[in-house]
Amino acid sequence: MRLEQRLFQLGHAAYVLDGDNVRAGLNADLGFSSEDHCQNIRRVGEVAALFADAGLICITAFISPFNADRQRARAAVASGRFFEVYLTADLAACEARDTKGLYRKARAGELRDFTGIDSPYEAPDAPDLVLDTSATSIEDCLAQLTAFVQRVTI
Repeated sequence: MRLEQRLFQLGHAAYVLDGDNVRAGLNADLGFSSEDHCQNIRRVGEVAALFADAGLICITAFISPFNADRQRARAAVASGRFFEVYLTADLAACEARDTKGLYRKARAGELRDFTGIDSPYEAPDAPDLVLDTSATSIEDCLAQLTAFVQRVTI
């Protein structure tokens, strides 16, 4: 969300699609199974492609656990308009940041097929940018993201 705000300040038209705003409507029918993760990312990729086709910067903020799904999302967008940014963090950092209590529920067995707990995560093979959010401050990550977006949108 901070990247979206920064891009607006710089005069760019941008919008964030994330789990909260997409699962509230478009993907309200999906859970957290592997199949539902695939469908979630497929739908988001298609919507992001529409945004990109309209000339907007669409930031998609999702846990996308499978390489095949990320490749399908990349294929949905016109060549040279999809950039994969891998925000990595160790599991302890993710659990410490868990404001919704989802990791706690997954550890207690109340939430099945949760990425990183009882469902796998495939790290990207060749992301366009990698930010280790366990070792880098939010401000430094934001600066790197902003510079990256400005470099690829010029």
